[in-house]
Amino acid sequence: MVIRVSKVTNPAELREFCDLPLRLHPPELYVPVPEQRIQAWYRGTGPQRRYGPVDLYLARDGGGRVVGRTCLHRNTDLDRRLGRPVQLFGLTEFADRAAMDVDGDDPAKELLDLAEQAATVSGCDLLLGPAALLPDRSPGVLTSGFDLRGCSDGGWNPAHYAAAYARHGFSPRWPGQTWLCEGLDDPGRLPPEKAFAFDERRIQDERLVVHRGRRRALRRVLPRLLGILNPAPERNPAPGQPARGERAEQDERGAEVSAADFADFVDYADLAGRAALDPDLLLYLTRAGEPVSFLLAVPDPSAYPGAAGAPQGRPTLQAWQALQGLQARTAPLLRRGLRPAAQQGPARPWGQAQQQAQGRRRGAEAVLVASGTAPQWQRRGYSTLLARELYRNLGAGGYATLRGRRVPPGDRAAEAPYRGMGGRPLQQSVFYERSLR
Repeated sequence: MVIRVSKVTNPAELREFCDLPLRLHPPELYVPVPEQRIQAWYRGTGPQRRYGPVDLYLARDGGGRVVGRTCLHRNTDLDRRLGRPVQLFGLTEFADRAAMDVDGDDPAKELLDLAEQAATVSGCDLLLGPAALLPDRSPGVLTSGFDLRGCSDGGWNPAHYAAAYARHGFSPRWPGQTWLCEGLDDPGRLPPEKAFAFDERRIQDERLVVHRGRRRALRRVLPRLLGILNPAPERNPAPGQPARGERAEQDERGAEVSAADFADFVDYADLAGRAALDPDLLLYLTRAGEPVSFLLAVPDPSAYPGAAGAPQGRPTLQAWQALQGLQARTAPLLRRGLRPAAQQGPARPWGQAQQQAQGRRRGAEAVLVASGTAPQWQRRGYSTLLARELYRNLGAGGYATLRGRRVPPGDRAAEAPYRGMGGRPLQQSVFYERSLR
């Protein structure tokens, strides 16, 4: 039986593309990539169109049944960072060859061979993925923790995925791990002031102000936030340190972020399918009026509590789709701005904050999706101050759990917020590459 791969060219095939992982994977473990995002890539809308199309493909068995999917795309910024032309593939899902009806059928091979053909045509000498759209926005491939549910944006896969990449000549690159902090709404937890020590005298001496989300256009402050996300050109690395191209995924700040990219990251196209932006979880710090550090967490409806019939508090597919429809109607709520938080005065007592959480979002979960400090202000404890306020706001908002997207093992700065909240590493993951020359 021959596996046939074809490009998605109509709405019916797009529906098959979106539905495949929901059919392949256990609903209590897999977290779908929001359909709105996939549909935007299919239509050619959003910031990615500056770099070219995102082509979607389906793999079918001899009977016409969909047994795999992938997308192919390019990104010139990543090419520049790595110093070579790269063919990216992503949204890659495939049935287990061992479970196929006929020996020899291998959807993974056909999909990856297609990516190699596209790379040859476009002059690329490296296959890299699965990334949708870039490695620093993607979960990679899990290599452990297969019995634990994934994080937002499809962060789960079965064990046979890693074996398939190795079987087809791919090598692991950019190892990472996700993090989990639990019991954040427990009044008996370590108070924020002790979990994240910061000299309070510095707040007045350095004119530090923590800002949080508010109902104004977020795009208005993007030019200021870009100064945090985009560092100045990096100096030559110290001996033994990898060049920027080798740290592209490990150091997300190494990538240039345009206003359009960042708007897509925090605006409706990127947040649909999760939940409306919580103003208490979007924080940035100014020093004498200038932004120096930034942090963004969002509510995670992949563990939306109270969904009828949802295993372990997870929503049914119908509840998930209904939630996406609700967010589409409330999209204007995401286009809001930032204002200074009332944190210049004495902080609220930890116990009082916990009492205020009663009846609000008890048991909810959040995901930390972005953080950074401007290069000239790093190692001054500013990210510690923001992590303290996030910890406080999570408890006050009734959030029980904070999940963290993948960070490189041993990156103490990236791990610090989770360690301070008593978190632990959850799942290991990697990306895969195959050199073509």
